Amino acid sequence: PKQRVIAALKHEEPDRVPTGENAVDGALAERILGRPTLYNAGWRELEALWDGRRAEIVADYGRAHVELAQRLEWDYVRVPVVPADRPHRRPEMTGPNSWFDAAGFEVRYYPEAGNLTERVAATRMTLDDLPDPGEPFAVDPSELDAIRHVVQELGETHFIIGRSPVDGTFPFQETVGIEDFLMRMATDGDFVRRAVDAYVNRSLVYIEAMLDAGCDAVMTTDDYSSNQGLMMGPARFDEFILPGVVRQVEAAHARGGYFIKHTDGNVWSILDPLVEAGIDGWHGIQPSIGMDPRVLKERFRGKLCLFGGVNCETLVAGTPDDAREEVRYAIHEAAPGGGLVVACGNVLQPGTRLENYLAARQAVRDFGAYPIATS
Repeated sequence: PKQRVIAALKHEEPDRVPTGENAVDGALAERILGRPTLYNAGWRELEALWDGRRAEIVADYGRAHVELAQRLEWDYVRVPVVPADRPHRRPEMTGPNSWFDAAGFEVRYYPEAGNLTERVAATRMTLDDLPDPGEPFAVDPSELDAIRHVVQELGETHFIIGRSPVDGTFPFQETVGIEDFLMRMATDGDFVRRAVDAYVNRSLVYIEAMLDAGCDAVMTTDDYSSNQGLMMGPARFDEFILPGVVRQVEAAHARGGYFIKHTDGNVWSILDPLVEAGIDGWHGIQPSIGMDPRVLKERFRGKLCLFGGVNCETLVAGTPDDAREEVRYAIHEAAPGGGLVVACGNVLQPGTRLENYLAARQAVRDFGAYPIATS
């Protein structure tokens, strides 16, 4: 499995097209594993953390990633950090699904979105409220406990991607929210530059730590586009965001690792700059909004490894035949010559139908053997 992914990243043809996923909704994971788990368990996971069951969470994250990769025959597995090994007391609640975090920000949990939590924007934040980009920052080694477990169990056979908890290139969630941050790109460049510098610096520490822990690659996950296109426009992307991506790529490559960027939506306008920045792979293909694997392959053959090909909404609301056809099309159009890793465009979302995903997995087996049949 590991060599399949490396071959794809090098634009070579292995024995078959590699595959994997970034994450699995907790309810779906329980069906696949056949047992309860705190992996991606949403509110149950938060309650467990606040009840002092951090060790149980970490164990479930380690076991789940290994077992899912083995049962679903993934070639790559992406592993996040876990809560640090310290007391996690129940916070001051501000509502049934909201609370103040340790930094004093209000955090809201959205049960309808599975396990999504986000800070409420602090729109009055000023330049002086931002972290000093030069202040020392260190990763708590215990945050890498699940990563180390997966590396120990699968590192010799599978391609392990560490998911950085901090991207930093578009730090609206850490600061003032998306609308205000976009406005400040036009009105307060000093604030934006300092925020990006501070949080990209933190991401670099995570990148180095995850690669040192045995990951083959790292993935950062800030999204820059809606389904219509780039949110901040090409000029401000080049000015504020792209330099941070370049720094992340250089940090990963300096440690001998690969750098894979997740950013979904309509990203046609920034793929050329991302390729020039040196990213090895791009995850986030949404064929349903015009990110056609055939056109992507024509434009970026030999330059960019594509991770994706299956629409998340197809796995939720489509049929097994729909999922199978999307895999067949992606492989037929984008796999020849290497450079394709089949995955969904984001994560396996709440509501994903197991029969649809299993059909997609079988389609990789049926259509993915090299040489690819192109007639």
